[in-house]
Amino acid sequence: MAKFDIIAATGCPTGIAHTFMAKEALEKAAAERGLTIKVETHGQVGVENELTKSEITGAKAVVVAADKDVQAERFAGKPMVSVGVSKALSVEAAGKLIDRALAAKGDNTVAAAADVEDEAEEKESIGHVIYKHLMNGVSHMLVFVVAGGVLTAVSFLWGITSFDSTASDYNSFAAMLKIIGGIAMNLMVPVLSAYIAESIGKRPALVPGFVAGMIAIQGLPVNAETGMIDAGGAGVGFGFLGGIVGGFLAGYVILLLEKVFAGLPKNLDGLKAIFLYPLFSTAIVGLVMLGISGPMAAINTAMMDFLKGLSASGAVVLGLAIGCMCAFDMGGPVNKAAYVTGTAMLTEALAAGVGTDTYNFGTNFMAAVSAACIVPPLITTFAVVVGKKYFSQEDHDAGIVNLILGCTHITEGAIPFMTKNIWPVMPIMMLGSSIASILTILFNVHDPAPHGGFLVLPVVENGPLWVLAILIGAVVGGILFVAFKKYDFEKNQKAAPVAKPVEASKAAAVEAPKAEAADFVKVENVFVAEDFASRDEALSFVSNQAVKAGIASDADAVMNAFLAREAEGTTGMMEGFAIPHAKSDAITEAAVIVVKDESGVTGWDTMDGAPVNVAIALLIPGAQAGTTHLKILSKVAEALMDEDFRATVKGSADAAEIAKTINARLV
Repeated sequence: MAKFDIIAATGCPTGIAHTFMAKEALEKAAAERGLTIKVETHGQVGVENELTKSEITGAKAVVVAADKDVQAERFAGKPMVSVGVSKALSVEAAGKLIDRALAAKGDNTVAAAADVEDEAEEKESIGHVIYKHLMNGVSHMLVFVVAGGVLTAVSFLWGITSFDSTASDYNSFAAMLKIIGGIAMNLMVPVLSAYIAESIGKRPALVPGFVAGMIAIQGLPVNAETGMIDAGGAGVGFGFLGGIVGGFLAGYVILLLEKVFAGLPKNLDGLKAIFLYPLFSTAIVGLVMLGISGPMAAINTAMMDFLKGLSASGAVVLGLAIGCMCAFDMGGPVNKAAYVTGTAMLTEALAAGVGTDTYNFGTNFMAAVSAACIVPPLITTFAVVVGKKYFSQEDHDAGIVNLILGCTHITEGAIPFMTKNIWPVMPIMMLGSSIASILTILFNVHDPAPHGGFLVLPVVENGPLWVLAILIGAVVGGILFVAFKKYDFEKNQKAAPVAKPVEASKAAAVEAPKAEAADFVKVENVFVAEDFASRDEALSFVSNQAVKAGIASDADAVMNAFLAREAEGTTGMMEGFAIPHAKSDAITEAAVIVVKDESGVTGWDTMDGAPVNVAIALLIPGAQAGTTHLKILSKVAEALMDEDFRATVKGSADAAEIAKTINARLV
């Protein structure tokens, strides 16, 4: 059975994009550090690449990047870092998490490298714990909402009253679709509540969680004639807010009962699971939920009234709020808050029936939310097509894929573009989404389906105008995005040295110079008999040699790039090796400079605490940060896992032999 240095588990509420983006970032970050890793994903289709007990036992450290329950209790006793999935979406961020996880081993040298803020985050914050439980419920709920909402919307293709046997457009198949869709939609709140509870109290919490969710949608039944509590009466439901409250209540009641019954004999564990927990938890949670039904119903009504009041302030105010929320973190908690609110209002709209004010407002609100979620990926598609020369090939390919993601209501594809330049890309995305939302409201578009993007266009009222609103938002945002990239590109062009126009143009090109050429590491760039007092002295030496060799134009800029990378997480590896790397516009061609110090460079944080004897420094032009950089880095990291490679490079005093050995691994 294979062993891994690092094991990880990733999971986002929808299980569509963030989950796998975090997986890829962690794998690349591990490769940079010469570490092996296995990442278990908790996506919408279930658990993939599942970790075994022996793999968990053999791992040095664990990284959990999830906003849902990934059964982290399996990793008890292992050095572990647990954060939200959004904190592992870039290679740099993922690398920092790996460093923190390794630091948790108690190695004083490595631990000293972790900054105070990261150490404070080592223990999950209360906010993240609550959010993770909430998103576990949302994750399980969304599939019910999507299935139920789309089936209900499809039933309208036969007519808006085709489910009604007394209506002229009645169709029995349409009626059956609406029944099935309605059942799925009605399960939304109970499932939300149950799986919030399950995230907290595990399986025993499912029963009180489901009961709490059912009470949330039914309310406290009261006899209309007597005004007294009556099982045969009718109540006022309090929606998904009640489901959230009920889920947390059920989960923590189970934790309380576990403490209460902890003194019972071990042989009664079966009785606790099958009888005591479900009986007492259901009774306690049920009574509390019925008791708070009045205040919760009032809060729910007030929230809906607030949103309707917001719409009374005008389409611009409501659309701006929806657009900014959906594009702020594109699939994160703020986006999910807007989306879940939209689905809750859509549920009420479908229950109220076609033609009612509730239906009109809820479906219009849902259409605005969907438009706002569709726009960001389409902005990137427009930008990489119109302004192709300003983007790397990697970005161009991602932008084309985003056409499919955007059209199917998957916002997360735009995240990599935003993380590279949060300002001004985030405001651009928010503006584009807001324009689409505002126009959707003004065009009186109604979307009875909660997901699917353009796939549900046949059931959208005023569908062509909806598409127009989305396209206007995407084009406006795309033009602004291209303008920014053009400005950034021209600024970098001006910063490039005038004396070397050929080399500068090569550095700015999307395609990297032949990094895999046999002579990539030149003999004159290998220094075998140096003596450095510190890490910074070694990096300064490399920076100055880069300028002398014509690889870079500004030694200070290169040095700052090296230090910025070290600040994100040490590049010190194990057994005397380090892989410092600098990405800067001051670097005119991709290159590798090797320095050796037989006595060892102290003060350079490494994974085993040993001093650095060999530093293989990577220098990458800014325009090639996502191509040449990762390609060379991964190959060097793989090479460092080879004992023969390490022995040859570390033991040789011949610059030509060292260059030849490294070049052989870059092919």
